[in-house]
Amino acid sequence: MDCHLHTVRSGDAATTPEQMLRCARSAKLDVIAVTDHHAVDAAKRMQDSAIEYGVRVVVGEEIRTPLGEIIGLFLQERVPYVLPLAEAAARVHDQGGAVYVPHPFDPNRSGLGRRGIDQLADSGLLDVIEVYNAKMTAEVSNQLAASAAAEFDVPGGAGSDAHDPEGIGAVFMELDDFSDRDGFIRSLGDATIQGHLYAHSKRFRSRKPTQFGSARKQYTP
Repeated sequence: MDCHLHTVRSGDAATTPEQMLRCARSAKLDVIAVTDHHAVDAAKRMQDSAIEYGVRVVVGEEIRTPLGEIIGLFLQERVPYVLPLAEAAARVHDQGGAVYVPHPFDPNRSGLGRRGIDQLADSGLLDVIEVYNAKMTAEVSNQLAASAAAEFDVPGGAGSDAHDPEGIGAVFMELDDFSDRDGFIRSLGDATIQGHLYAHSKRFRSRKPTQFGSARKQYTP
């Protein structure tokens, strides 16, 4: 599974829905989470067409809040942006979704940082921390995220954060199959991460492929 992907519906990505499904099949991904910025319509439409590609789509959304971005997974409808963090996360939970915290310590993007993670944890709204994101400029940002996941005893997720077809599956997770939010979160406890940092744009520097251990634990690249 690649937990973090963007189509053209995000407004800053080059991948069409059909391209994403073709690339997911080529990368031998079983499940993809389509997490467009402030939109779920493309992901919802992809769920039916994904069947012919042998791929399953989890509907997600990357949501901007005043403290930084979160991702809602297993959504039924869009969550508005710029809501207070706790309200946005609560709306994800109200739909039976999971709150997934992407790139929390990336200095170049809108990560929640420690303040936002603390607020979610205190509110009981923290489900998953992204411990490996392929677009990091430095491994330390992923390591900090892995440490936070271990500290708060929440599972770690991983995704390519691909905005172009070539980046799809740059990082993925191997985990037991699941059918819903709760099964997904349980499966993350024994998941493994494989992949590499990938330069989705010229300002990001590629790294050699490597393999990581449990998503729940801190790893050494």
